[in-house]
Amino acid sequence: MISRNRKSAAFTLVELLIVVSIIGLLIAILLPSLRAAREQAKATVCLANLRSLSHGWHTYADQNNDISVPGRFFKRPGGTSNPANWYDVGNGLKYRPRWVATMGKQVGIFAFNKPSTSNDRQDYDSKVYHCPAAALWTDERNAAYGYNHQFLGNARQTNGKFHNWPVNRSRIRNFAGTVLGGDCMGTAAGLPRVQRKPYNPKAADFERMGNHGWTLDPPRLTATSDRGDGGPTSPRTAVDPRHLDKANVIYCDGHGERATPHALGYRIRASGQFADADTDPDQPTNYLFSGTGRDDNPPDKP
Repeated sequence: MISRNRKSAAFTLVELLIVVSIIGLLIAILLPSLRAAREQAKATVCLANLRSLSHGWHTYADQNNDISVPGRFFKRPGGTSNPANWYDVGNGLKYRPRWVATMGKQVGIFAFNKPSTSNDRQDYDSKVYHCPAAALWTDERNAAYGYNHQFLGNARQTNGKFHNWPVNRSRIRNFAGTVLGGDCMGTAAGLPRVQRKPYNPKAADFERMGNHGWTLDPPRLTATSDRGDGGPTSPRTAVDPRHLDKANVIYCDGHGERATPHALGYRIRASGQFADADTDPDQPTNYLFSGTGRDDNPPDKP
């Protein structure tokens, strides 16, 4: 016989509210840790991508008389209609490929499923060319990864002269101390934070995140050096601290690291704008970009 005095096993409203509150508190405590773990995982994948591609830098030099990969092959007359502007990227010919596609060929990681000789704004198909923390940045111009082209191979031309190309690999005195490339913010880095706009894969607006991201300007620029997209009004580019306030960079010896912009030599104003050079004692410095271990000026435009 069931006793009528037996207490109900159901939760009271007060007990239920206490349990919900405890669960809510645990979620609030755990969410930041879960978010940090997720971002750490993205940073790890990103660095693995850069390391995989970086090995192609040395292979290219081995096969091309010690010449370093150019940021992008210079434009010969005729544009897309001139076969001299078409280059093998491993699985076909491509119109003036950027540095990562050229290096990718060397290690068998092809950038495009169907490289085009008439299109210089293709999306990278291989996931190795995508940073997980900037997953939409797939356009080959507005790319997630930028190259230290000013010191390692700037094949732009002014007055018929290369800005800094060809560059012999043997000129680099310290492979382990010279940045090859890394996470790049594009020309938005040269503008105050409030002026920046979200990424647009096919745009060419300076304020767009990732605009002209395939070029990574060194920390310290001069009035006579190249910058950004190479135009006279272009802002500078710089690293993008997209991984928990740090940027992934790869060095010429193939090792990579995640570092703050300041540790890499950059200086950021209170507005968020990356400085070219300031009168403040804490100057931007190029010692990790120059290839000599010194704070050398980037090459002047001819």
